[in-house]
Parts: sequence; structure tokens; C-alpha cells
Amino acid sequence: MTTPSLGSDVDLRSALRTALTQAMRSRDRAAAAALRSAIAALDNAEAIPVGAAPATQASPIAGSAVGVGATEAERRTLTHNDQLDIVETEVQDLRNAADELIDTGHEDRAAELLHGADTLLDVLRST
Repeated sequence: MTTPSLGSDVDLRSALRTALTQAMRSRDRAAAAALRSAIAALDNAEAIPVGAAPATQASPIAGSAVGVGATEAERRTLTHNDQLDIVETEVQDLRNAADELIDTGHEDRAAELLHGADTLLDVLRST
């Protein structure tokens, strides 16, 4: 799978989603899995800690929130460097898992993980 040149004005998440669409169209399951995992890692990193959620208000049902959006909380904003670090960690995790699979004789599965890691690196290089 080739990743198009996206230019520096496109954020990493958009580049990952564009690459995911291409991987799905070309039926590249290994690349699609790695891209989905990286997008999920970015989404998880934006979540606020449980203790930082908005407090509930007094209502007829104890502990429930009242009003539209009362339970919504502002998500963290990740810098470009934060996003790069997260995706680079995903690449390293894929490579470590592939090494373990090679050590246990599962070279075919390891090759899929390495292909996913290479796909993520291609996206990182294009942003």
C-alpha cells in the first residue's frame, strides 16, 4: 500500500484515516488493523481521567446528571508531538510483538505485524 503525500498542513489523525480508507479498499487487513489501532490509541489518549469528569447535580435520581450535555467533558487536546509519540509507540509495540512471534515460530503472523508497523511509518513520514 502506498501512502499519498499529504503535506504538512494535514494532521496525523486525518492522514491515518486516509490511509485506513486506502487499506480497506485494497483489502489490506494487516495495514487496516494497525491503522485502526493507532487511531484508537490517539482517541484513548484524549480521554480525561475518570476523576476529572464533571460532578453530578442534585436530581430526582441520586447521582444522575440533569440537562443536555451534563455528562459531557472536554477531551484533552494532543499536540502534534504527542500524536507522533503515540503512533511511534504503536510502531514499537508492533515490532516487539513481531519479534516475540518470530521467536515462537509464527513468522507469517509476525510478517503481518511488521507490515502494519511499516504502514504506520509510511504515514508518519508523509506528515
